[in-house]
Amino acid sequence: MDRKELFQIAEEWFQQQGWTPFPFQKKSWTAFLSGKHGLLNAPTGSGKTYALWFPIVLNYIKNNPEYKTKHKKGLKAIWITPLRALSQEIRQSAERITHDLGTQMTVGIRTGDTSTKERARQKTTMPDLLITTPESLQLLLSSKGYAKLFKNCSAIVVDEWHELLGTKRGVQMELGLSRLKSVCKNLRIWGISATIGNLDQAREVLLGPSSKELDNSVLVKANLNKIITVKSIIPKEMETFPWRGHLGLHLLDEVIPIIKNSKTTLLFTNTRSQCEIWFQKILEKYPEFAGEIAMHHGSINKETRLWVEQAIRNESLKAVVCTSSLDLGVDFAPVETVVQIGGPKGVARFLQRAGRSGHRPGKESVIYFLPTHAMELIEASAMQKAVLNSAVEDRIPYLNSFDVLIQYLTTLAVSDGYFPEEIYPEIKQTFCYQAISDEQWQWLLNFLVMGSQSLKTYDEYKKVEVEEDGRFKVNSRAVAMRHRFQIGTIVGDATIHVRYQKGGYIGSIEEYFISKLSSGDVFTFAGRNLEFIRIKGMSAHVRNSSKRTNKVPSWMGGRLSFSAKMSELLREELYTAELPSSKQSKEIQSLAPMFAKQREESIVPLPNQFLIETFETNDGHHHIFYPFEGRAIHEGMSSLLAYRISLLTPITCSLAFNDYGFELLSDKPIDIQAILDNNLFTAEYMLSDLQKSLNSNEMARRKFRDIAVISGMVFTGYPEKGVKMKHLQSSSELLFDVFKDFEDDNLLYQQAYTETFEHQLEEGRLRLALERIAQQEIVWKQCQQPTPFSFPIITDRLREKLSNEKLADRIKRMTAKLNR
Repeated sequence: MDRKELFQIAEEWFQQQGWTPFPFQKKSWTAFLSGKHGLLNAPTGSGKTYALWFPIVLNYIKNNPEYKTKHKKGLKAIWITPLRALSQEIRQSAERITHDLGTQMTVGIRTGDTSTKERARQKTTMPDLLITTPESLQLLLSSKGYAKLFKNCSAIVVDEWHELLGTKRGVQMELGLSRLKSVCKNLRIWGISATIGNLDQAREVLLGPSSKELDNSVLVKANLNKIITVKSIIPKEMETFPWRGHLGLHLLDEVIPIIKNSKTTLLFTNTRSQCEIWFQKILEKYPEFAGEIAMHHGSINKETRLWVEQAIRNESLKAVVCTSSLDLGVDFAPVETVVQIGGPKGVARFLQRAGRSGHRPGKESVIYFLPTHAMELIEASAMQKAVLNSAVEDRIPYLNSFDVLIQYLTTLAVSDGYFPEEIYPEIKQTFCYQAISDEQWQWLLNFLVMGSQSLKTYDEYKKVEVEEDGRFKVNSRAVAMRHRFQIGTIVGDATIHVRYQKGGYIGSIEEYFISKLSSGDVFTFAGRNLEFIRIKGMSAHVRNSSKRTNKVPSWMGGRLSFSAKMSELLREELYTAELPSSKQSKEIQSLAPMFAKQREESIVPLPNQFLIETFETNDGHHHIFYPFEGRAIHEGMSSLLAYRISLLTPITCSLAFNDYGFELLSDKPIDIQAILDNNLFTAEYMLSDLQKSLNSNEMARRKFRDIAVISGMVFTGYPEKGVKMKHLQSSSELLFDVFKDFEDDNLLYQQAYTETFEHQLEEGRLRLALERIAQQEIVWKQCQQPTPFSFPIITDRLREKLSNEKLADRIKRMTAKLNR
């Protein structure tokens, strides 16, 4: 069958659905059927799934002309999804095609949710098309005879590649692909990515730099002019002294008409706790929504999440309050409107969420932006411009993640074993390990067989044996079993299941929150008020309670920081405050009272200015600096500056920071002129000063815990019998201290520092920020009282000491005094 006939089959199917294939779909079919690899760049809801399932099925039809009567069993294609929640959607799309074209092809799912019975069935007969996650693919590579299983696989599609890129799951995927390239002779590798800044690099990471796959690949872009409309909800009364505390709830009444006027609305919050609070407050104030509104976040049990997703599709819910758990790929046609509560901190995340509404090609996406405090209206305005100019972030890929490599090499040793000289060239072809040296490779092999130099007397670190023929193999069943339980690169804080005393499972909460509760305490979770009874095993037992409470679980991942792109857009937007109002967005215009108040004591900086404010209160001497670079950068910059000041003059100060600036609070004034005269904002000696200023040992120690878990040096325990987080921390700290004192050339120990500086403190961005400040005119304002810009930073500090109600009262008094 030639390509024309194959295309005719596809186009007839599209006609039957009342659709017309898009040019990008046809381009993907053509490239795939010509034997090319590629990356498809397409927004969600544009038909990207059909752009790649179709050529996979057509390719099977082409090679098996008698496909309607004779069926060749065996795995033919793998579809990787980063979220288990998406697998049902993807399966339905595939089954529609295979069924309607009469191919007899079977479609199966293999994720953490797949039953043991189903897995066992797949072992004997694999489905033709398999949908799985990066972790489940690694588990398949750890099974004996995997090469036979994958032998006839002709395609692997990595969906949502932008989500995996720049994470260790992406590295895991690179390694898996490097193996499959050797095992499957006619493999085509395709990635699907939403818009990111570095698409060409994304394709290079997926296929491997300077590989024959990259040379024979295409980048297909779906140029669909998606209309995204951003509408800001502007408060009728604008606060002149903004603070991060009321979570946007003062605008709750503005949201209700939006919900009522739409078929279905998704309300996105940035954190799970905020999600819980908004859900409670809407029902408290508008009880008529009971049964029509639901909540969705990653810690709620699977059944409830699936029920909510289905209810959205059935149009039986008016609104869902959710977190990023509904960001990706799930296709919800009825969703008309999206409300973003608070700044999303990144352009890509905002566009992804906007795309959830009007989830059909050619449909307009409407997203409302609800600020949680006045300053966030500047973000709203910046987002409008970002949407117009399609300004999106880059995702920075990892390099030399030795922990993931050790896990992968153990995985291969658990299955059929391997000869290092065969695997080494495959690994060197990946993006992550392109620069690995022969010495590093040798170190890793020694580590697998003997444990590290300083641990070689302990048998528990010797996992892999070298057989007589030189094959690296795990022969211990116990080691193999423990390894399979621990495959993966997501190391979260230990979670505890929350169950009713009589046994119903509600969801999971991080251990550190539960550890602070006493018997009888009431907290809000999964939309219910629950009374904590006791901990039994790895579960917290609870019962329903009618008591009111303001205790809401907070999760460690709660505080997002600005991306580099977002910081840049925010600064550009802020600078428009000094332009004539005709050249300002309505958001900036609405902030006129706040800017006017700011100018009374200080200035609103211009593009070439860097603002420093100082003033004194009962708490001490405040010194506030405004780089507008995001929390993560301000954390590093404030420590660096405090350390450099301490070299000039002995002083102790405490640090506070938010996305706009940072504060040094001390008991005596800091000589700002001395900071300027001594050029303390220089990027020179930055790294060595950072290492001395931050407790970099402590930060690296925390990073090392994850590295120790991923590399398998520390065992997290069996399911239902997890090891407590504090025990994991102490086991990994022991190892860290041993390496620090006796083996500081240990690659995993060194990796902990590299990751701390490159990923957590974003050393590269910090350097660029310091270089930018060096070019600006520094304006130092000695103020009599706090300014609107400084207010959110100084009030954040009070949060540690006061409950939310008391904090609100205290801030009311402070603002009344400042507004006099």
